Amino acid sequence: MRRPLTLLLALLGTVILFLAPPADAAGGVSAAFVKTSDWGTGYQAQYTVANGSSAAVNGWNVSFDLPSGTTVGSYWDALMTKSGNHYSFTNRDYNGAVAAGATAAFGFIVSGGGTPANCTLNGGSCDSGSGGPAPSVPTGVTVGSATGSSLTVRWNASTGGSGAVSYEVSQGGGAPAAASGTSYTATGLQPSTTYSFRVRAKDAAGNTSAYSTAVSGTTSGSGGPAPGTVHTAPYVDMGAWPTPSLPAAASASGLNSFTMAFVTASDCKAMWFNAYDPRSGWAKDQIDAVRAAGGDVKVSFGGANGVELAQACTDADALYTEYAAVVDAYHLTYVDFDIEGSAVAEPASVARRSQALARLQRTHPGLRVSLTLPVLPEGLTGDGLGVVKSARDAGVDLDVVNVMAMDYYRDTDYGTAAVQAAQSTQAQLRTLYPAKSDAQAWAMVGVTPMLGQNDDGRIYDQAAARQLVGFAQSHHLGMLAFWEETRDANACNGPLYKCTNVTQQPYEFSKIFAAYTG
Repeated sequence: MRRPLTLLLALLGTVILFLAPPADAAGGVSAAFVKTSDWGTGYQAQYTVANGSSAAVNGWNVSFDLPSGTTVGSYWDALMTKSGNHYSFTNRDYNGAVAAGATAAFGFIVSGGGTPANCTLNGGSCDSGSGGPAPSVPTGVTVGSATGSSLTVRWNASTGGSGAVSYEVSQGGGAPAAASGTSYTATGLQPSTTYSFRVRAKDAAGNTSAYSTAVSGTTSGSGGPAPGTVHTAPYVDMGAWPTPSLPAAASASGLNSFTMAFVTASDCKAMWFNAYDPRSGWAKDQIDAVRAAGGDVKVSFGGANGVELAQACTDADALYTEYAAVVDAYHLTYVDFDIEGSAVAEPASVARRSQALARLQRTHPGLRVSLTLPVLPEGLTGDGLGVVKSARDAGVDLDVVNVMAMDYYRDTDYGTAAVQAAQSTQAQLRTLYPAKSDAQAWAMVGVTPMLGQNDDGRIYDQAAARQLVGFAQSHHLGMLAFWEETRDANACNGPLYKCTNVTQQPYEFSKIFAAYTG
């Protein structure tokens, strides 16, 4: 499958190396390197050939050296040859012609931490030598996600300029600060105070746009995270038969909010478990009834079965369109992305999802996004951390990182393991978000165990549920959930898709979890 020719280069706030005009082209043609994802033992990277000159470039070759112990694995949108530690990438037939002002890109996966050196473009140094036109002034600048000590500024990507574009933000007319991607979070602010911000763009050659018009935002009245209304939202398998009734579950369980699962892909089109089109408003009457009773819903994309949308859609714009269609059809304020299996380990789809979600939040202010990821008692896996990093650096304002505290395939107490997973994940989030306080990091943690018998045969019982609720209350976790509401309602012994296989009353787990209020 061909990958897209253009990626958002400012994705991870990363180290960008801007490299020298080729000897055989006019000034202003450059090759720029960027890491688009980094998981410690390796990374995904991209080179962009940017033609800032007035003449077309017909064919390109980017060559560089990697240090010993660092190697290129898979690659796309180029042909690769290798001699020792020297790598050479040549255009494919569809991206060799680069018109004046245009770009072409190729990407690759690297094992090891070393970065390219001695880069050449068509035989000359890769460094940009252009002083061409500046990128456009950033548009769509907004300020939101207020807490008592922070505000987040977001904007649309600029166009034009020479090479990759980065951004700077001025707070109150002060000195500019570098931004990661198309968002910037100002921290250390005072509660209940209004602040103004302006944004400008800078290209690879150092050309800088004018500042955007100043926009303002006001912090909330306390130093904690903005309050939410959904604290416990168990998953409901909407593909079960007969179709579950959310109003009936709310009435019987004591819960008033749910996570509806799962929207998957039919080609590059959002579908409820590959059966119903969300655009038709399937099950919207249930959502309306839950809201009328004072609750709300999350719609969850992905899951363990079916095709995940970010993998099916090979273009971030098309992926955004599908996400937006679901959000608009149900007037959602919460969306969840259950990323597991191959989807959690595929950097290209992870990057596409992050780009699409950042745009989705810009066009739907206030939309809350949770990522649901595999976990061990020791914390998120390396792949899971990569998903969070990608979202963070693309400018996604994550509400919750929800961990699937289940199926560890080890002999351990599953109640204690769920608490350990929450503690480990909070510590990881403190590292990923160093500006956040301890309380704010706890407010980003969600925990989802599997009720009763897990797939690995181990048991998560009522005592484990009470243990988690007590821990969540004392640490003010962002959300609790569980898999799955219909299994709790059935209170039966039998196949795991519909039974917990522990002794219980109908909705017994739900009533335990309903005690959690944030």
